[in-house]
Amino acid sequence: MKKRLVVLKRDDQYSRNSTNSSSTVRTVRYGECQKNHAANVGGYAVDGCREFMPCGGEGSGDELTCAACGCHRNFHRREVADEVVCGSSSTSNNT
Repeated sequence: MKKRLVVLKRDDQYSRNSTNSSSTVRTVRYGECQKNHAANVGGYAVDGCREFMPCGGEGSGDELTCAACGCHRNFHRREVADEVVCGSSSTSNNT
């Protein structure tokens, strides 16, 4: 189960002066676990968890714990993808 957070951000600077509007869609995904399990002995070892999978559903206390490795979500590499969506609105000029 992949968990994604989508944030819509409207670019109001350009939409005030023109009929075109654009919005940015941001997708956040959490990749492999980067927790160093051998830090207390001076080494470096990761567990090999390839992707964050939440233990519980949204709103539960376990939604930030990975079901595969048991680590907190902050130990997983965060990948952010931005996508700009342009839309145009047509206006009629009857003058």
